[in-house]
Amino acid sequence: MNQIITQVDAFTNIPFKGNPAAVCVLATPQTDDWMQKVAQEMNLSETAFLIKQNDIFNLRWFTPTVEVPLCGHATLASAHVLWSQGHLSPDEEAQFATKSGLLTAKRQGDWIELNFPVNHSQAIATPAELNDILGIECQGVYLNSLGYLVEVASEDLVREMQPNFQQMKNLPINNLIVTSISQTGYDFVSRFFAPGLGIDEDPVTGAAHCCLAPFWRNKLNKDEFLAYQASNRGGIVKVRYMGNERVFLAGQAITVMRGELITN
Repeated sequence: MNQIITQVDAFTNIPFKGNPAAVCVLATPQTDDWMQKVAQEMNLSETAFLIKQNDIFNLRWFTPTVEVPLCGHATLASAHVLWSQGHLSPDEEAQFATKSGLLTAKRQGDWIELNFPVNHSQAIATPAELNDILGIECQGVYLNSLGYLVEVASEDLVREMQPNFQQMKNLPINNLIVTSISQTGYDFVSRFFAPGLGIDEDPVTGAAHCCLAPFWRNKLNKDEFLAYQASNRGGIVKVRYMGNERVFLAGQAITVMRGELITN
C-alpha cells in the first residue's frame, strides 16, 4: 500500500498561513533513514510520523535535516488528521507517545488544545555577538533547553528584525526565541529562529510557547494569554499556564493538501 501524506497548516484556520506540517499515519513501522528522507523530500519545518499501538499513537518529528524531541505545530496537525480522517472519533482524546513523554490533544470547538511540558528559562549575560546578529539591542537574554530566549523593547522590533542567520549558526546555541509585549491586541508576540535545525525561521512554534508561557506569566502576573508569532505567515496561539509543569497550547488547523508517496 502506498503511503498517504497530508499537509496541514497549523495554528491558523486560513490556508497558506500558520505553520505547514506534513503528517504520515503509518500502517507499518519504517526506518529512521526512510523517515528522514521523506522529511527532506517534503522540505517543511516538520514532518510527523505516527503509528498506532493499542490506544496510543507513537509520534516522531523530523525537520529536513534532524529528528527533534518536541514539536507543537506538527502535533496539532497530527491530531487534526486523526480526527478529520476518522482514525479517532471527534470526542476522543488523542494520545501521543513521544521522546518528550505522553502528550495529549483535545478538541474544543474549532480549536485543538495540546498538553505539553513546560520549559523554564534562566537569565544569563548577553552573548557579546548577539546584538549584532539580531541587529537590535537585547533587553534581556535567558537560556532554556530549546535555546536562547531574548526579550526586546517593542513589538515593532520583533516584527521588523532581519537576523544574520549565517552568524547565528556560529553561536554555541543557535535556536533563538525573540519576544516582546504586544501593542496590537495580543499579550505578547514572538519569532523563532533555528538555523541549527535547518530552519532559518519557523513560522509558528508550539515548543517556543512552552518557554514563553512561564516567562510571560512571571512578567504579566496572569495565567492565560493570546499570543501571536509574527513570521511572514503568522499564527495565533492560545496559551494557558497555571504555574505547574504543564502548558496548554490551543490552535486551529486546516488541511491544504493530500498526496500519495508511490515509492519507498
